[in-house]
Amino acid sequence: KPQLVASNDRFCRFLEEYCPVVTETYYPTIWCWEGRVQTLLRPFITSRPQVQYRNELIKTADGGQISLDWFDNNDSLYYLDASTRPTVLLLPGLTGTSKESYILHMIHQSETLGYRCVVFNNRGIAGEDLLTPRTYCAANTEDLEAVIHHVHSLHPSAPFMAAGVSMGGMLLLNYLGKTGRDTPLMAAAIFSAGWNVFESVESLEKPLNWLLFNYYLTTCLQSSISRHRQMLEKLFDMDLVMKARTVREFDKQFTSVMFGYRTIDDYYEDASPCRKLKSVGIPVLCLNSVDDVFSPGHAIPVETAKQNANVALVLTSCGGHIGFLEGIWPRKCTYMDRVFKQFVQAMFEHGNKIFSM
Repeated sequence: KPQLVASNDRFCRFLEEYCPVVTETYYPTIWCWEGRVQTLLRPFITSRPQVQYRNELIKTADGGQISLDWFDNNDSLYYLDASTRPTVLLLPGLTGTSKESYILHMIHQSETLGYRCVVFNNRGIAGEDLLTPRTYCAANTEDLEAVIHHVHSLHPSAPFMAAGVSMGGMLLLNYLGKTGRDTPLMAAAIFSAGWNVFESVESLEKPLNWLLFNYYLTTCLQSSISRHRQMLEKLFDMDLVMKARTVREFDKQFTSVMFGYRTIDDYYEDASPCRKLKSVGIPVLCLNSVDDVFSPGHAIPVETAKQNANVALVLTSCGGHIGFLEGIWPRKCTYMDRVFKQFVQAMFEHGNKIFSM
């Protein structure tokens, strides 16, 4: 049974009534219950629902561009008026895009409820060109702020939520910690966020984890910028960046330098959402598994969460990183998908009851 951590009794009662999945026993798939196995197998096991996107490129203040993929859900049976159709902003992980299976499943769940979705693809990774020598990081929220303002300005009367996965969840938490209540978002859902970057990279540098995850993730990061080499060579020694063999080395040579941090430790401190959790000003539900090597259980800020009435943590003992596989053959729907579906429906349709329960 998941551990539900929340200091606000009203938020707890609200979740128990309208998002009961957070109190139900989670039965991980018996033949791949271990966290690393769940993490490795989920992308291959889960189905990929068909989603037809409408792409939009928006300009940024520094002359760059951001690629948004919209699922308008114009066939919505529940919200015929597009101007008031609830909207969910989705933030993929470190090198993820709108094509990730977990994003497609979130859109599929939203479609059945009649909601509209928009996926925020980080700069330079969804096929669009870099117009400036700048990509993205977990600490810098400028692009996310621009996207939230843009989406809200298009549909100011529509209820608006966001959901972030892995680094997308870290970015969203850092934004919420910065803005407090001053955001058009009414609530947010966070999945498998890395709470303390120092602990995350240390866990990923253990020999087996480096072999299974760290080296591959580093090559994915290098691959995502190699297409933009000509633009990035204006500021970086790309030969040195491409020699990195760990995420920490990549961040030291590239990410921390790009965003003007004096040291990599300064960047990691700024990127860690645990430092900003006290300032979150809207209802946030965060799902983590304590066996996630990307976000070790001992680094989850349980005590800090208890100090903010807007925050609820749901902690499972198994599930890995964006895994949460359940059932004998877990192709269709994961525990994470069910948490997402129930929470967004609860907030959009009953969110005003949190403060009256």
